[in-house]
Amino acid sequence: MTPGKSTPSSEKQIKPLHKGAGHRKRLREKFLRSGLDGFLDYEVIELLLTFGTPRRDCKDAAKAALKKFKTLQGVFEASSEELCEIDDIGPTNPIGILLIKAVADRYLEKRLLKKNPLNNSKDLYDFLYLSIGEKQRECFQVVFLNAKNKVISTETLFQGTLTASAVYPREVVNAALRNNASAIIFAHNHPSGDPEPSQEDIAITRQLIFACRVMGITVHEHLIIGEKKYFSFADKGYIAQMNREFERQ
Repeated sequence: MTPGKSTPSSEKQIKPLHKGAGHRKRLREKFLRSGLDGFLDYEVIELLLTFGTPRRDCKDAAKAALKKFKTLQGVFEASSEELCEIDDIGPTNPIGILLIKAVADRYLEKRLLKKNPLNNSKDLYDFLYLSIGEKQRECFQVVFLNAKNKVISTETLFQGTLTASAVYPREVVNAALRNNASAIIFAHNHPSGDPEPSQEDIAITRQLIFACRVMGITVHEHLIIGEKKYFSFADKGYIAQMNREFERQ
C-alpha cells in the first residue's frame, strides 16, 4: 500500500453534513426560544420545508414559493401539485406546509364544535378566515347548528370562479337536513378582499332564508369574508328584514 494513495473503506462512507445543517438547526432553536417572533415569511416556509427535506438547503425553495404565491397565506393555500412545480421541491418536501394548514383547520374547527358561535363570533371568524379567507376562488361554507345553537359541523358546499360561486338553495337545505341541523350560518369569501355584498349576494341570501324557513331551519347569519374584515348580514339588519318579508307572505 502506497502512503497517500488509498483510503480505508470505512472512511469513504463518511459524508460531510450538508452546508445548510447548521442553518436549519439555528432556525429550529430560534423557534423553540421565541416562536415565530423575528421570523421573516420565507424563513417560516423554509422551516416547514425542512421537515420533508432532510439533507438539502431549503432557503432558495422557500423564497421561490413566496415569490410564486405572493404571500405566506398563498403558500399555505397552494396544493401539493402547485408546490411541486417549484425548483427543489419534490413530492415529499411540502409535507410540513400541507400539515400545518391541515392542523390549523382542524384546531379551529374543534374550537367551534359544541360551542354557540353566536356567543363566540371571534372563534367563528378566525375559523372562517383561515378556512376560506385566503382562497383565490369564491367558496361557500355552511356552519350547521343544533337546536341549542351549538356547532354540529362545517362544510364547504360550493366553490366557484375567481368572482362568483353558484349556490343552490335545494342543496343547502338537503345538507342541513342531512346534518340534522336546526339552524345554519352561511359564509363566503370575496377574493377581491372587499367584503361589501353585491346585489347577487343579497338575492341569494333572501332565497336561502326563504328556502330554509319553509323547512323549519333558522338562518342566523351570512358572513362575507374579505381581507382581514367581514360583512355581517345579521349586524346590518338584512337577516331580520328578510325574515319579516317571509312572514308577510
